[in-house]
Amino acid sequence: MKIVLASHNLGKLAELKAMLAPLGCELVRQSDLGITEADEPFRTFVENALAKARHAARASGLPAIADDAGLCVDAFGGQPGVDTAFYATRFGYAKGDAGNVRALLEQMQNVANRRAAMVSTLVALRNADDPEPLIATGRAAGVIARAPRGSGGFGFDPVMLIPEFGQTFAELPPEIKNAHSHRGRAATTLVELMRQRWL
Repeated sequence: MKIVLASHNLGKLAELKAMLAPLGCELVRQSDLGITEADEPFRTFVENALAKARHAARASGLPAIADDAGLCVDAFGGQPGVDTAFYATRFGYAKGDAGNVRALLEQMQNVANRRAAMVSTLVALRNADDPEPLIATGRAAGVIARAPRGSGGFGFDPVMLIPEFGQTFAELPPEIKNAHSHRGRAATTLVELMRQRWL
């Protein structure tokens, strides 16, 4: 089965391809099909993921999977949340991973409560009008490190310290990260839902 991923992010594509491999699905990025990004006007991960999946399914005519994910920092009342991708722009930095990490570390410089969670909501649709979307959420709790560590992953991985490993996501081998990350946990649930309901 060919499925469109409602994302332009190569990191997400690589991670989700590996995680969905047991299903034997071919995952293709929407940008490779000439599909533009959907608007994300909502304040929750699930609403934005659903909007992205419907947009990609409608434009491609294929089943679609969308991920909306972000960093939820306790000391900031759950922010940046759904605005994670644009976090750096609030502080005058260019949009992107390096700016996001820099802005976060600056904002948390004197913050004692460093608890945070990476949250991922995956939505899968058989078609754009599917009345029964498959929805899976994963959460990885940790603390924000004082400085970036590691060279793997993307996004906030270099500063997302996972206490059970004593390492950031960027320091963990990909197979360990994928098994314990927010996206990995959501993907495990989604794979099981797809097996039960689609295959």
